[in-house]
Amino acid sequence: MNEQENIHPKIRNRRVHLANERTFLAWIRTSIGIMAFGFVVEKFALFVKQFSIFIGKEISTMPHSGYSSFFGIFLVALGAIMGFLAFIRYKKVEKQIDEDTYQHSVLLDILLVISLLAIAVFLIIYMLHSI
Repeated sequence: MNEQENIHPKIRNRRVHLANERTFLAWIRTSIGIMAFGFVVEKFALFVKQFSIFIGKEISTMPHSGYSSFFGIFLVALGAIMGFLAFIRYKKVEKQIDEDTYQHSVLLDILLVISLLAIAVFLIIYMLHSI
């Protein structure tokens, strides 16, 4: 019998498990960044509203602040969903590594690309509206 077969899979594949954990942490950092950006966008709407009250007039060159509030809340929710999906992916890959049946999944990758495209389109529309 081979010596490698007697070793527990987590020990035998520790480098692969550590790489999986680093990938998970990178996804968590990304989701936290998206949530933080959403928080800033949402608070920017509040800042614009408070600033217009402070100076005593409506700022007509700025788009409606409702857009940024909605967009900020959307980004916070998107970041939370991405963090949850990252955890599910981490546990799934961990199990696949132990069973030596790893198969790449692109769900989280596709979600990130679609969200970035949606964010870019929204920001372009938002900036064009403010011209």
